[in-house]
Amino acid sequence: MMRSFLIAVQFLTRIPVRLTDCPSEKQIALSQLYYPVVGLLIGAALALLAWVFDGIPTMLLAAIVLAGWVLITGGLHLDGLADSADAWAGGLGDRDKTLAIMKDPSCGPAGVVSIVLLLLLKFAALYALLDTSATSLWLSSPLLMILLAPLLARAVPSLLFLTTPYVRPQGLGAALVADLPRRGLMIVMAVVVASVVLLAGGAGLWLVFVAAVVFMWARHLMIQRIGGVTGDVAGALIEIIEASVLVCAVLFYV
Repeated sequence: MMRSFLIAVQFLTRIPVRLTDCPSEKQIALSQLYYPVVGLLIGAALALLAWVFDGIPTMLLAAIVLAGWVLITGGLHLDGLADSADAWAGGLGDRDKTLAIMKDPSCGPAGVVSIVLLLLLKFAALYALLDTSATSLWLSSPLLMILLAPLLARAVPSLLFLTTPYVRPQGLGAALVADLPRRGLMIVMAVVVASVVLLAGGAGLWLVFVAAVVFMWARHLMIQRIGGVTGDVAGALIEIIEASVLVCAVLFYV
């Protein structure tokens, strides 16, 4: 269990984790059970960061939280977002061309624009949340929304792999789907949804609803364009879900 958790931490963050040997495909697949836990840890770190720097100008506080967000994940999912944006723009509707562009390590104009727009959206949502006069009690604080956004988003990759074909047999995600713990992941999904609703009440229902709608819309686009999922589009969806949840939280609180 601990090894699978450490694999998840190593895969989803830039927290230095050393493994004694190369993990097996089964251990890599089992690590998905801990993705939401890693998301919760990321959210807790960001909420703590916001709490520690509480009192400074809100715009600067939002920038610090966003910078911490990017640093703790190493921009891993932003890279997937940029690759996906470049591929969708340059692929011109062709599956093979889209997949080929997605493998190109260089970042084109569409990728740059997608990163800028998404970070701008996150920054604006963080600013709006942190600038509210909501009570400081934890369960009714905007900090809770910052905690829940990474949690919900880290449940997305496993749901994609559960419901969508993986299109690169030799890709990075091949090991993730080789021994997928389907029953365990379904239980984890149910626990994530129940936890969000339990912690955030009515707001939690809206967050889950928005995340589900974005997931279904993105999955439809993936199947339509490339016939399934890749690691890049899974990473892109993590970023999009996080931004969508933050925007939904703003609409609920502000």
